[in-house]
Amino acid sequence: MFYKRFVCYVAALVAASCTIALAQAQGNSAEGGGSNCGNLPNKAALHRALVSALSAENSGLNNQMWATIVDRDGNVCAVAFSGMNRGAEWPGSRVISAQKANTANAFSLDSSSSSSGKGQAAGLALSTANLFTAVQPGGSLFGLQESNPVDTSVAYKGPSPDYGTANDPMVGSKIGGVNVFGGGLALYATNRVIVGGVGVSGDTSCTDHDVAWRVRHNLGLDHLLGVGGVSGDANHPDNIIYDIVANPDGTGDTGESPAGSGGVGTSPSGFGHPKCLNTGNPAALPVVQP
Repeated sequence: MFYKRFVCYVAALVAASCTIALAQAQGNSAEGGGSNCGNLPNKAALHRALVSALSAENSGLNNQMWATIVDRDGNVCAVAFSGMNRGAEWPGSRVISAQKANTANAFSLDSSSSSSGKGQAAGLALSTANLFTAVQPGGSLFGLQESNPVDTSVAYKGPSPDYGTANDPMVGSKIGGVNVFGGGLALYATNRVIVGGVGVSGDTSCTDHDVAWRVRHNLGLDHLLGVGGVSGDANHPDNIIYDIVANPDGTGDTGESPAGSGGVGTSPSGFGHPKCLNTGNPAALPVVQP
């Protein structure tokens, strides 16, 4: 009897050890050991790119900011903040930056999407800023922002002192979420291959976009020249568009929900974004690379 109990005890220990080892291996893989995160910038590189981007940007509120990178599968790869500590930025912007990164990645494509006469032969890059008008009431994508909720078990697990460090609890997990204002951009490596997304948050949504654009450029993941976009500018294909004008009745919503109509006005392009306090000049942002 003792021998049987001993054998069962050993078997249980082995099973538990295997389970723990498997979980650790899966976690290590998601954090870059064998996943796409290993091919993307780490926390230190993201932090340098964010600080440099902020030093070059003069729009908005002049706030410190958060930035997050996700891989093509939506796994969080790196989280960083620009200030002296995690309280120097809006605490709520940590998760928003991850949400923006997830959104831009989730709704952008490269040329591999094209086959059998379908898809985008040149790819299609959509920034989170490009989604603003279409998701307003009456817009063609109304409700999109509710379609992929943030995983709160990932967003808010602790310990909080690790937020924004190399050990941020979001790293290695899929954050989810859809954000529909400026600050999220898809990442394109050489040969215009999409590899993930970057999100920035902590200031006005217009400044978030501008800083994210500079972060992407600083990371060398803006190989979008020739990629399709909605901005009408090949050198800035997924740039923010400021074309929203007041609706005819002056209330912002005509009641007829025409194409490109939103609660703050009508966007002739259908992809417009409202201006913000101290809005920057999107044409002055760095041009994308071949």
